[in-house]
Amino acid sequence: MPTRQTSPVSRARTSLWHTALFVLVVSSIVWLGAINVRALIGNDIFKTSATEIRFDDTLDPRAEREAYRLIAITSIVVLVSYTLVIVSGIVFLAASPFALKEHGWLMMSAILFYLFVPVEVYTLHIDWKIIYQEFYTTADNSAFRELFIARIKALAGAPF
Repeated sequence: MPTRQTSPVSRARTSLWHTALFVLVVSSIVWLGAINVRALIGNDIFKTSATEIRFDDTLDPRAEREAYRLIAITSIVVLVSYTLVIVSGIVFLAASPFALKEHGWLMMSAILFYLFVPVEVYTLHIDWKIIYQEFYTTADNSAFRELFIARIKALAGAPF
């Protein structure tokens, strides 16, 4: 039986898209997990009723400050992992042997993902402000609350 020989270029290309796919999957899991953790932390700041959501007035200011600190830390994880998702997604699409014309599921996935990149970049910009406030300033809870409200209201819920 003859053995099939591949060129070094095709082996490198195969290795590249396999690596990009691995990084894409792992960073996507981390990104989606960090988004959920951040949402759960943010939910602790609110008091919900049947008709409205408002900040919990009975929450100790130190506890609220700690929640904002945790939100800033998870925002770093979101920022890094989302950047890896974008880069590895581009590398995967460029290097993979899958033709977008033949694999409609891949084309639709790429369109839906990259369609929302501007929305995510805008909300990541707000997250960056939260990170900056946490690690480079001595801002009080009102500054974090203002940024957090801006994050929630960003683009009328489009990040969801």
